[in-house]
Amino acid sequence: MRVLAPILLLSLLAACGARQSDRKAVAAAPAVAAVSGDPAPAETDPPNAKGQRPAFPGQTRAPALTTRTAFQVQTIARGLDHPWGEVFLPDGRLLVTERVGRLRIVARSGAISPPAASVPKVVTGEQAGLFGVALDPHFASNGLVYLAYMEPRGGGSGLSVARGKLTEAGGKPALQAVQVIFRAEPAMEAQANIGGRLVFAPDGTLFVTVGDRFTPAGQRRAQTLDNDLGKIVRINPDGSAPRDNPFVGRPGARPEIWSYGHRNPESAAINPWTHQLWTVEHGPRGGDEVNIPRPGKNYGWPAVSYGEDYSGAPVGRGVTQQAGMEQPLYYWDPVIAPSGMAFYDAGLFPAWKGSLFVGGLASSHLARLTLKGEQVVGEEWLLQELGLRVRDVIVGPDGALWLLTDETNGQLLRIAPK
Repeated sequence: MRVLAPILLLSLLAACGARQSDRKAVAAAPAVAAVSGDPAPAETDPPNAKGQRPAFPGQTRAPALTTRTAFQVQTIARGLDHPWGEVFLPDGRLLVTERVGRLRIVARSGAISPPAASVPKVVTGEQAGLFGVALDPHFASNGLVYLAYMEPRGGGSGLSVARGKLTEAGGKPALQAVQVIFRAEPAMEAQANIGGRLVFAPDGTLFVTVGDRFTPAGQRRAQTLDNDLGKIVRINPDGSAPRDNPFVGRPGARPEIWSYGHRNPESAAINPWTHQLWTVEHGPRGGDEVNIPRPGKNYGWPAVSYGEDYSGAPVGRGVTQQAGMEQPLYYWDPVIAPSGMAFYDAGLFPAWKGSLFVGGLASSHLARLTLKGEQVVGEEWLLQELGLRVRDVIVGPDGALWLLTDETNGQLLRIAPK
């Protein structure tokens, strides 16, 4: 592999206890690994919201654990304009979306292709643009690629999903026979809290995350079933609603809805051990959440929420629990602004096996959560010293972690053993 920038070597050793950027450098390990522990939490800054208490032990501020893991960060490519989503092609190259509306192929050497032709027209500005990318489960035979993006529409814009067949000629990629298979309703003028992650489930259905659009009207609609705002949506590859979705046949409810009461889920992945969907969503000021969206369940936003409004006022009535609404598996206060997530089930880092990685935008770090079933039992913060906004993280076929950084001169990074 040709590395385009010097390799930054990072060693995280058990003796490491220094503070970086006024935050404690920490590490975590799967429950099966030997660790040296510190009962202090990974997060040591005071929460934004005062007086809130978790609903159960371990729901926030997991212990900081330290493992004997050394790794290096390799810069594979630079020059991507706010890259957002990534997925490996069967030949080992990556498809990468840029928020400005471009789809590119990045080779393992770091070479970046010209923008793919025939990508749908994308609305850009603020948080709007081209988002998640996924390969059809039968990509090897049909070549279909799925894109989530902000589509111009009457009344403003809306999150849509399109698919097309990926082709290449003379080193120039293109999408053929592009069709829009899903449009989240309603369209709005707002261009924030959009969602945009795509994840195929083991049964071949496609999960789509949809945000509340950061408006009072959108927040209210997160609690009603006649729209797609603040929802996790589950569709078939052709865009139709699966017959076993929880609200199929209910009058006034959109059949594609899987779960509701979400704020802005920009992270989603299938747990490889349970085969369930997990998501991580942006909360208000305080209150980023890890959830396991179950069919038909209400995850509370904005009726209940940890954290507070950006004004400093309580969210809604200021309550964190309510009957009939699900609690997050875990939450952060202060927030990390999560984007991208990946379960680690590879062999390249044995001590990390069983972990959940989450990218942090505001925190400029990669969080590693140690899991014991559906409980977070430890937290590690990686890459703080780089000061980079981590937009996406996936596990490659080589067992390494592959990250995208959210910058005008965005980078593709590879984390591998030292």
